[in-house]
Amino acid sequence: MRYCPLLMLVLSPLALAQDQAIQRELMQRQQQSEAFSLQLRQSQELQKAPPAKRALVESRQLTERQQLENTGERQIREVRPDTPPNLRAYERHKAEEERRPLLAPPPP
Repeated sequence: MRYCPLLMLVLSPLALAQDQAIQRELMQRQQQSEAFSLQLRQSQELQKAPPAKRALVESRQLTERQQLENTGERQIREVRPDTPPNLRAYERHKAEEERRPLLAPPPP
């Protein structure tokens, strides 16, 4: 019985680390899905672009993909191990809202 508190002290940081890893994985999966959607939209947009403007469209699209990737990497780095489990979903939602403008089609 006296080993129980010691065991809990040892396992507690492991549980927090695992929870943080799960949070990161969930965010990465969402980011991968969003990156795929962006690339699909961009390829459709490029198909419709006139040949004279293709280079300009490709350049803008590359910038959009880089911005999304940089934002995603920053968000993954900012996942905090001390975030309470009941706020993890909120943290993912907040990150998704931050990426949403980067996924919107450009104005015509």
